[in-house]
Amino acid sequence: MQKKSLPERPGWRDRAAELGFTFADMGGEPYWDETSAYCFTLREIENDIEDPATELHAMCREAVAHAVTSEEWLTRLDIPRPYWDFVERSWANGEPELYGRFDLAYDGSGPAKLLEYNADTPTSLYESASFQWLWFEESRDAGVLSPHSDQFNRIHEALVERWAQICAPGEDVHFAADRDNPEDYATVEALAWAAREAGLGAHFTALSEIGVSDEGQLTDDKDRVIGTLFKLYPWEDMLRDDFAAHLQPSQTRFIEPPWKAVLSNKGLLPLLWHLFPGHPNLLPAFFASDVQAARRGEPTPHAAAIAEAEPALARGHVTKPIFSREGAGVVITEAGRETGRAPDDSYSHHAMVVQALAPLPVFDGFHPVLGAWIVGESCVGLGVREDRDRITHNLSRFKPHFIEG
Repeated sequence: MQKKSLPERPGWRDRAAELGFTFADMGGEPYWDETSAYCFTLREIENDIEDPATELHAMCREAVAHAVTSEEWLTRLDIPRPYWDFVERSWANGEPELYGRFDLAYDGSGPAKLLEYNADTPTSLYESASFQWLWFEESRDAGVLSPHSDQFNRIHEALVERWAQICAPGEDVHFAADRDNPEDYATVEALAWAAREAGLGAHFTALSEIGVSDEGQLTDDKDRVIGTLFKLYPWEDMLRDDFAAHLQPSQTRFIEPPWKAVLSNKGLLPLLWHLFPGHPNLLPAFFASDVQAARRGEPTPHAAAIAEAEPALARGHVTKPIFSREGAGVVITEAGRETGRAPDDSYSHHAMVVQALAPLPVFDGFHPVLGAWIVGESCVGLGVREDRDRITHNLSRFKPHFIEG
């Protein structure tokens, strides 16, 4: 794994604007940054990223199977009790999933470590699947990259295949997001593009314009019944707003399905460590309340595991809310001293998890986080975000990557 300085493509910003990539610069800083790119060997991609991410996803599915029938875990994951049956039935009925993104710490020299799983509403999809591939093809054609180079990126093709697997031919799919958020809109457009290639109908509707008919069915802004809905709206919010009571009776098929509420939750991290302690791609993780109780000498069912992990936690750990976005609420502690804190603490009223620290590597003063994309049940591509800060946030830069050697 290396970071290599490369010349930018002439006029790429005009090309981005032409393609609708309107957030290539944000907050006066570049979001898309092709002044350099991350280079991986094929062995690193296949052995350290692709295969482990696919295995992690299989472990996550085992975690769902464990959690949906456990009152203890449904409670700890803070899934509202009135909707436990809704979540469990979606799993029992085999409702299909579409995609997700693992965020991994990796420096090229050891097992990639899972930081968290964006399993329900992951963004950075367009830039990963499409604009990054365009960069690769044009850079290779211009001789900037070797003709023998490659990129780990079949995200779009995998999405087309997945839509064809989980929907009937010609099925209409509604795509809902915040119309005024360019990144969210680009994400649902990328998914709708793949759905259309799979032969499906794709209709956009703003989240705020979804209604309920007299018969209890969900409807779009043109009063069309929504049979299948992809929503870029997290389950932890959907199950708490005034609309929640209409979701199950509506008979709408949701993508992602309700069981993804187990995975789109950082309480997944202690659940995974409980089920797969010592796995090379996991970091010790526990609910903060359990760690505090164990340190006070109070009985807790995870006291033995916490005691075993204490040396690692004492060296360094990250505290983060079970519900949060873009690094909000994250605090880094090393050797008993706080060494990093996200400025946004708007999610910090939620329950917290404590996860052993996996220090991010440093390349030219930037800390990269790898985004391993899952479509269906397999890892199919990679995106890289980097920041000068050790906590990745919404303005962190997206960096292209390629494979050489």
